Amino acid sequence: MSVEKYLKPEVINQIKRLDLRAQFVVKGFLQGLHASPFHGFSVEFSEHRRYAHGDDPKDIDWLVYAKTDKYYVKKFEAETNITGYLAMDISAGMDYTYNQDLTKFDYAICLAAALAYLMISQQDPVGLLAFNDKIRKSLPPKSKRTHLGNMLSMLARLKPHGTTDIAGSLQQIAAMLKHRSLVMIFSDLLVEDESAVEDMLNSLYRLRHGGHDVILFHILDQAEVDFPFTGLCEMEDPETGRKIKVDGQGFRSEYKKQIEAYRETIRTACQQTNIDYVALDTSMQFDKALMEYLISRRSRF
Repeated sequence: MSVEKYLKPEVINQIKRLDLRAQFVVKGFLQGLHASPFHGFSVEFSEHRRYAHGDDPKDIDWLVYAKTDKYYVKKFEAETNITGYLAMDISAGMDYTYNQDLTKFDYAICLAAALAYLMISQQDPVGLLAFNDKIRKSLPPKSKRTHLGNMLSMLARLKPHGTTDIAGSLQQIAAMLKHRSLVMIFSDLLVEDESAVEDMLNSLYRLRHGGHDVILFHILDQAEVDFPFTGLCEMEDPETGRKIKVDGQGFRSEYKKQIEAYRETIRTACQQTNIDYVALDTSMQFDKALMEYLISRRSRF
């Protein structure tokens, strides 16, 4: 797939309609990490807010204090830049589709390209991390418009391969981040067993407790959600090569219960630690799914 397919003009236009500064970011996309999401160093005055513990006393507006006998600080538009990282799962299991146009990996690339465009269009630095059993590729965050081309070029060159270690990779990411950041993770989250699930969730907690804002895009193929198979089916794990045979129709009900229970486990764990969990499957239009998430996030604040 070409870079152009990841960022078609109609997709760009749909994203831009949100009016990023007013509706997407300032109204809550990074709420809780900064007062607003564009943290920088200009002196364009935006508004006052009540002084809170940890604020720099130098920002107190003493004229307002003289009138109200209360402490307010000046909030500046440029105090809001945030560094974003797109963390892409490039394990072999992501390179799967049953009958959709996009594999799980292609779908993740489309989402990542759109979010890179969103951040760079508002001059927020964004970088790229690609992992399977460890971080394999990285691109440092920058906010220049020329950086978008570099990011899309790297995204287009990534190829899913190898086994996955989500927990270990997230620990690597947490260790390398020196400042509060927005970490957007794109993965099918398909791991070996319950122990690996627990390790993965603990790594997510560590990332969140490090002060980072985390968005987890859980991407499955539609067939991995609905299990449309019939008759005797041979299933192969693309990462290990292991195969099992199942009665498709007889196994469907139990499978669907298990996959929904798994999603619910992750959703609940994320809610408990203020991680945004976004469950997706490849039958959804990626741009429509992204818009729905952004609007939903905005409406919560």
